[in-house]
Amino acid sequence: MSEVEINFTFARKTVSVLGAFIDVIDWDLALHKIKVWGNNRDSRYICICNAHSVVTASSDIEFYSVIQNADMATSDGAPVAWLMRKLGYTQQQRINGPDLMWKYCTEANKSADWPSVYLYGSREETLSALQLRLAEQFPHLKIAGAYSPPFRALFPLEEVNIINEINDSGAGVVWVSLGCPKQEKWMAAQHGKVMGVMIGVGAAFDYHAGTVVRAPLWMQNSGLEWLHRLCTEPRRLWKRYLVTNTLFIVKAIGQLIHKDY
Repeated sequence: MSEVEINFTFARKTVSVLGAFIDVIDWDLALHKIKVWGNNRDSRYICICNAHSVVTASSDIEFYSVIQNADMATSDGAPVAWLMRKLGYTQQQRINGPDLMWKYCTEANKSADWPSVYLYGSREETLSALQLRLAEQFPHLKIAGAYSPPFRALFPLEEVNIINEINDSGAGVVWVSLGCPKQEKWMAAQHGKVMGVMIGVGAAFDYHAGTVVRAPLWMQNSGLEWLHRLCTEPRRLWKRYLVTNTLFIVKAIGQLIHKDY
């Protein structure tokens, strides 16, 4: 570890976004924390928060508690990053799940001192395609294991077995793709049991496996990735994006008005 890494401050800074505290953080520090925590086999979890997450947290006390107790909560959605910039954190970037996973794999492919990873979630065929893609793109990435859980809740013995499997694999980082809020609640429930950094990345497995087409880069950069997802899965996502995004805008305006008084 370099002198710069040794002196890297882990002082945490957060800002309230509709009541949910989101980390003021950049890509370098986010990746550095994951690397250090993973190498230490710390039991931690990271929530990647978009507009749907923070709106849900404002009305669901259980989910609010999950976000508040996370070791890191990043600004996944463009609206969340936008509001943070409006609140004075003008350099805040969108730290989203798919890119965080890809950037981590890129760095871990370059150096053996990055923790191995475990892939938890999605369907068997998606996991198989994802592992092939990662092996092709990142031949030096250490994949310690993968598991596709059933859609039902796990039985207690199944839960114990998969926790033991993850811990025995030696993985320091566990990428979790179960969808919101299931993945966040699962990570919170395993806090202190899974000895590694759990990171909920939503549709990242599907994107990187190629089973779902991600929005073009210009839409991602313009904050329109949500519109692409809505157009591709309207029946499943219309309420999340049309209703939730409207609620986010209304609540964000209220927060900004209150801030000025």
